[in-house]
This record gives sequence, C-alpha cells and structure tokens, in this order.
Amino acid sequence: MKLRSKALGVVLGAGAAGMSLALLFGAGCGGRAAHVATVPPPEDPRVLRTPEAFAGIGDKKERSRALFLEASRVMLHPRCVNCHPVGDSPLQGMNSQVHDPPVARGPEDNGVPGLECTSCHQDRNAQLARVPGAPKWHLAPKAMFWEGRTPRSLCEQLKDPARNGGKNLAEIIEHSAHDELVGWGWKPGADRVPAPGTQAEFGALMAAWVKDGAECPREESRP
Repeated sequence: MKLRSKALGVVLGAGAAGMSLALLFGAGCGGRAAHVATVPPPEDPRVLRTPEAFAGIGDKKERSRALFLEASRVMLHPRCVNCHPVGDSPLQGMNSQVHDPPVARGPEDNGVPGLECTSCHQDRNAQLARVPGAPKWHLAPKAMFWEGRTPRSLCEQLKDPARNGGKNLAEIIEHSAHDELVGWGWKPGADRVPAPGTQAEFGALMAAWVKDGAECPREESRP
C-alpha cells in the first residue's frame, strides 16, 4: 500500500511539473506574452528619455505608443499647456492659473486691439521685469487646446489637420524640433520650471514616434 502511494505521488508530481513547463512554454512560444516590455520612468522629472531608451520594445506599435507617452510629458507640462488653454485667456505658473493681469485671446489669438500679446511679451525674456518672451508670442488657436487632455486625445488631435493648424506629420516634427516659440518651454527665464529634457530630445521623440507608425496610446495610458 505504501509503495503504491509513493508511486502515485511520483506520477502526480511529474504531471504537475509537466503542466508548469507547458504553461511556461505556452506563454513564451505562440501564447500571450508573459509581460509587455516597459521602460522605467526617470528618477529626475526634468529628464526626458531618448528614443534609444525604448529600443527594447519589440512590438513596433507598442514602441510608437510608448514614445508618444514620453513626448506627452512635454506637451502636457504647464510650460506648454498654459499657451494651449481651453478658454480665451492664457494660463500661467506651474498650477496653470488664469493670466494676471486679465487678458483675452482676441480674434486672431494675439490679444485684443490695444492689448495685444506683444504689448508686454517681446521676442525674448525680459529679465528685470520677469516677463517671458519669444518670437511671435501668441496663444495656440482654440481648436488646438491641450488643457485637460489625456495623452491619447492629444495624440488624436495632433494627427488631425483640422485641429493641428493644417500640418502633416513631417511638419509637426519640424515644428516640435525647431520652432522658436516652442523652444521657449526649455528656456522660460526667471525661476520658472522648464519642460523636461531639451527641444532636440523632444523633436527626436516625435520623429521616432512617426517613424514607428504614429500610434496613439490607449486611453488609460499615462507616462
């Protein structure tokens, strides 16, 4: 009786081991992947990960989504969102409060007659007055608001010429990497917190996102 029980135990043990191996190989060969490759977030929020940091994500679409999520850390930063508001007034500060003194968008996103944006904002930062400045200072068109968007809805907007200023993807890359007003986000002057990384790094992320198919992240995804 004892011998039979021992033999049965060996058989059951072998069966369990076989099942474990089957599950292991099934997950790795033709079954669902055990996990999706992820890239740890940077310890310093001022750092922007480069496209090379995402090279380990083998699935091209997933890599494209991950690249956009990283780029969205720039676009959804207050330095950028403040000039892409929902309403008719620009925002300011890291808490995106309404512009003080009160100003209005105006019919062409440059302010109202007598109080245009360039009445105060010059083509460079005014250090003593602490007034930010860059060439062609103005609000983004109302259709291009970023305030309150998720990375996915932002991505869908950027790919829509009706809501991105009529740009194609190549023009979006160029705008991201070289536009001087965009570049102000990394040199805001005074004690303002700049956007993560550099403009060159941001442009490289956008180019890599487009190269891998310009996929949009899932709605629940966050960088």
